[in-house]
Amino acid sequence: MSKAAEIELAAVSKVYGTTTAVHAISLKVPAGRYCCLLGPSGCGKSTTLRMIAGHEDITDGDIMLANKVVNGLPPARRGTAMMFQSYALFPHLDLVDNVAFSLKMQGVDKEKRRAEATEMLELMQLEPYADRRPAQLSGGQQQRVALARALITKPQALLLDEPLSALDPFLKIKMRAELKKLQTSLGMTFVHVTHSQEEAMALADLIVIMNDGRIEQAASPRDIFQKPATPFVARFMGSHNVISGRIVEQADKQTTIEVAGGHRFSALGAAEVGAETADIAVRTDHARLKDADEPGFGFTGVVANVEDLGATVKLSITGAGIEDFTILLSDADYFAKPVKSGDAVPLSWAPADAIVLGHVKS
Repeated sequence: MSKAAEIELAAVSKVYGTTTAVHAISLKVPAGRYCCLLGPSGCGKSTTLRMIAGHEDITDGDIMLANKVVNGLPPARRGTAMMFQSYALFPHLDLVDNVAFSLKMQGVDKEKRRAEATEMLELMQLEPYADRRPAQLSGGQQQRVALARALITKPQALLLDEPLSALDPFLKIKMRAELKKLQTSLGMTFVHVTHSQEEAMALADLIVIMNDGRIEQAASPRDIFQKPATPFVARFMGSHNVISGRIVEQADKQTTIEVAGGHRFSALGAAEVGAETADIAVRTDHARLKDADEPGFGFTGVVANVEDLGATVKLSITGAGIEDFTILLSDADYFAKPVKSGDAVPLSWAPADAIVLGHVKS
């Protein structure tokens, strides 16, 4: 395989007419990393991937692969390979010819390209199916053929556009593990677009969360989960509750806000200079049901919904001017003291479990 390439985007924008799809984003993906571009539909993640691949022209900025600006290069000369959501396999060709197709377009002779294609099928554990057509394969096998076809060009980076979205839930988990194992064994730079938080957490070394054409946060999965940078990240990842309110006090690296219902909440960290309002976040799995006389931050609310998720139980609670506050309890903790919809419950969390959130810069 080729040496893995670092990918860098420097103030890259994409404008369609009067609509800006990507707003001057800057990002560095170190060589050999598994990067997931994550966000809701329409956030600009697929457009960003297509610009890296060369399938979409950039409006402004620079894209660099291995420290070389590739803005004007066609896809075939960038050192990248793209794996599309649909796999785009040729139904009339067997697996060897499907995998060898790009080498055929490069003028590689038949014997050599078929030998290389057979090697790639061996890597993907598909050699026994070499003479089959794509329609004779399962969804997971078709995906491995598409991967083999992308990798046969020996790219420095592999770009994947929602590669698992067409698979059933069980197969998604299986293929997710195979993708991570493949990337680790090859040491190649992978950039993978997904709208699944779970998929990104499972696969990535670097998660890039996008919203409205901007990067909200780019960090390791652990940092994204434990220290969301903005209210959007906290809500989108679902790991934190976000409480918004008017700043009433700032002292000793702690910010206190007051919500519409008059209740006050404090969190570690300082709000933006000059800000009148702030957002604080509380981990869903760090908030708990407490005894009435137990000290700690929190409030008393009413249980709106209970969801038994097996190993955990999710409670949705309203109160103190907060419409929807989620706590995630272990099944043991919940069933030791179960509650039901309509019950009034006191909540608590440790001071260190509430943090002040920032805001993405325009």
